[in-house]
Amino acid sequence: MDGTGILDDIATHWHVYLTMPFIAALIGYLTKRVAIEMMFRPLEFVGIKPVFGWQGVIPANARRMAATAVDLLTKNLLDPREVFARLDPEEMLKELETPLLKAVDDVTREVMETYQPRLWELLPTRAQQLLVDQVRGQAPEVVKRLLREVSANIDDVLDVNEMLINAMVRDKTLTCRLIRDVATPEFRFIARSGIWFGFVIGLVQFVAWALTKEPLIMPIFGFVTGFVTDWLALKMIFYPREPRRFGFFTWQGMFQKRRMQVAADYGALIADEVLTVRNVMEAVLTGSRADRLFALITREVQRTIDAQTSIAKPLVALTVGGRQYQEMKKAAAAKAIEYLPETVKYVEGYATGALDIRNTVVAKMRQLTPIEFEGILRPAFKQDEWKLIAVGAIIGGLVGELQVLLLLH
Repeated sequence: MDGTGILDDIATHWHVYLTMPFIAALIGYLTKRVAIEMMFRPLEFVGIKPVFGWQGVIPANARRMAATAVDLLTKNLLDPREVFARLDPEEMLKELETPLLKAVDDVTREVMETYQPRLWELLPTRAQQLLVDQVRGQAPEVVKRLLREVSANIDDVLDVNEMLINAMVRDKTLTCRLIRDVATPEFRFIARSGIWFGFVIGLVQFVAWALTKEPLIMPIFGFVTGFVTDWLALKMIFYPREPRRFGFFTWQGMFQKRRMQVAADYGALIADEVLTVRNVMEAVLTGSRADRLFALITREVQRTIDAQTSIAKPLVALTVGGRQYQEMKKAAAAKAIEYLPETVKYVEGYATGALDIRNTVVAKMRQLTPIEFEGILRPAFKQDEWKLIAVGAIIGGLVGELQVLLLLH
């Protein structure tokens, strides 16, 4: 077909040609939206394993994603020893004073009533109160000693990596939010970039169709639109890491350019939903190293009982056998541990402010090198981004084929 014929064909079917760049733009946008949603949804596998079905890239790899995020957090952003050293035993004791003394009172009375009910009943009320007061008087020092020991040896009672990974794997929504909320502008850019990239490719498609009228042009260009726009958008988020001039304009990877805001958002999420005082307390009390904490508490409680029995030594010697005395000490320690979860809730407010997780994370993130900073979001894409690009290309090809059918028929 000569130039005149091509122009005549365009004039005759102008509405067909006019739609090409707009349909290509739509393909670009839709493939991006689908790719983004496929990263996060569904949270659980839907389909027939392992042949057919899908699970969001991030939920499917929640443990790997969590391990990567935690590795960054503990290696570059937070030193658990440094952070927990900020807790002042004196201040914590002030917060704990009321619930602690009540717990000591209850534990002492319960143990005595259980193991020595007759002795306890025989003691005058003043003697009972004297015994309780003696134990209460020792409690603050015991707790301060425990707090100092735990703070100085936090790794012995808390596996921070395990705590964080378990929290994120247990709540896949949280793992998704850690990436989605922080990178909302980047995902918005990916979707919108598909429109512009697609429109430009659609103009090339316009010319190619006018020159060839080849039915394969549409699905090929649809495939290329989906593939290239997905690939370009992902690259433009991260690269170049430093501002670089391209002709009349300067470009820097969006994620790198927004590092100040990203640091603030990431720090807020980590402090408010991941490394919370409540999560730390739960991990300390129920984690794999909880036995070490309970051993410390047991030791201190039994040491205190040994020190305080001197006020009633004659009675103890007459009425309590060696084995029963050991059982009393163990029971007292067990009761103290039982009261622990309720008691430590009272320090949550103080500990949150003292640990200052948010500001620590933000300050450290802003000191990261561009490559280290990229590691916050990049792992979410790197291993499985080919799947997202492939899906975009396939969807683009299918829409292109549909476009052919509409044009020809």
